[in-house]
Amino acid sequence: MDSRSLLEQKYREIINNYLSNQNEQLLYQGQKLSRKLIEYSTTPEEIINLHRSILIELEPNLSQSVLSSFDILLEVMMGYGLAYREHQSLRNQQQQLKTEIEIARNMQKTLLGTKIPKMKSLDIGAISVPAKHMSGDYYHFVEDENGCMGVAIADIIGKGIPAALCMSMIKYAMDSLQENVQPHAILESLNRVVEQNVDPNMFISMFYGMYNPIDHQFLFSSAGHEPGFFYDSKHQQFTDLSAEGLLLGIEKKTKYKQYDISLQKNDLVILLSDGVTECRTKEGFIERKILTEIIKKYIDLTAQEMVNHVYKELERIQAFQLRDDFTLIILKRVD
Repeated sequence: MDSRSLLEQKYREIINNYLSNQNEQLLYQGQKLSRKLIEYSTTPEEIINLHRSILIELEPNLSQSVLSSFDILLEVMMGYGLAYREHQSLRNQQQQLKTEIEIARNMQKTLLGTKIPKMKSLDIGAISVPAKHMSGDYYHFVEDENGCMGVAIADIIGKGIPAALCMSMIKYAMDSLQENVQPHAILESLNRVVEQNVDPNMFISMFYGMYNPIDHQFLFSSAGHEPGFFYDSKHQQFTDLSAEGLLLGIEKKTKYKQYDISLQKNDLVILLSDGVTECRTKEGFIERKILTEIIKKYIDLTAQEMVNHVYKELERIQAFQLRDDFTLIILKRVD
């Protein structure tokens, strides 16, 4: 006897026993059987026909009106069955998409992974948390043969797999650049790559900075990215790291201005994505002043401890619901 015949026999036994002795245990057996029927792709109309044939066997004198009512039930359940099968198909597609997104997320981590450099004069902390499965933020560190450190932070205005592919292209374009390239030149090179290869509807902002441990100069340029902060420890003041520049990919021949600041001991450079400054509370977006006050609370900690504490505090302010990707990098001169 095949599996389907066994299921039909079990169903027949449950009905027969329940008509003789109505108890909840038999109803529970019916629930368990339903899972098996679904497993074997039994349609609702097949179950109704089976139920009707079993009733006729058990109750040969069943009234015609009761039997006729099964015709209506059958028509209703045929429509239900079609909708159910469509629902199951959508669930299967959703599960397949979820699996593909998970694979893409893992690939994104692998392709875009970066190591935080260890430098004698600079303490570095970084945190990046996606709002959803995949992040539209990207950051990257690179050290050259002269000991200078480059740091990039970018925000793709677009999400999901296309954004991940776009970020991968940017990373490998950056890896192909010659060493000792100035920040403004790096952005100009990347701008040409993006303009030629990225969908016009996908916009990319980027900040690129370079720290020289010999003279402690920090050079930087921006392609329309969220301004970070510079913290002057001597005067205990925050100022914006404002820099002019178009988003990447808008105009092929765009030129980017370059700026510089000198880092003294305990000074900070704070880089971030707009998911940090656009932290939303019931009253609206937090002010940049609030953000600097939070950072100042943890000013005596290590750079990594600072970014972790700031993230946790902003997460709490938002009732633990990130509305945008969150990326925060802090560079702290320690020597």
